[in-house]
Amino acid sequence: MSKRYAYILMDNEKWWNRLCNQNRAGKKLHAFVRKSAVGPKNAKILVFYVTHPFKEIRGYGEFVERIVGDAEELWNTYGSETCLKSYKEYKDFLQGRSEATFIRFKNLRELSPSIPASVIYQIIGIRKMPQGGRYINKKTTHELI
Repeated sequence: MSKRYAYILMDNEKWWNRLCNQNRAGKKLHAFVRKSAVGPKNAKILVFYVTHPFKEIRGYGEFVERIVGDAEELWNTYGSETCLKSYKEYKDFLQGRSEATFIRFKNLRELSPSIPASVIYQIIGIRKMPQGGRYINKKTTHELI
């Protein structure tokens, strides 16, 4: 069984809400922007863990690919897939970095109810979610979602 079946991505409430609004409006393909080359290289599922103050899994989607490269080129090619409203907001988010990572995914599903940290930590066997996220295997993924 693959130890890298799913990847838990850390997100904050602001970006999560924008992502969900776009999804409800019919957007099918999304891109999650990271400031550095972290995140899954290969996974089937992306699990979205919304951080402080909630600390809960709010949804998941199907991983398409991770692309690392020149920030401007990535924006020009995939910017419309992000939840960022403008190139300026994107540049502000990157804080001067010339490279970025786009994690592309599809079929976003919101969970109701969401899964609280206490349940997540018990199933995964950790005390705190790593800031960069983490891989989980298929069995653990199905226990969570």
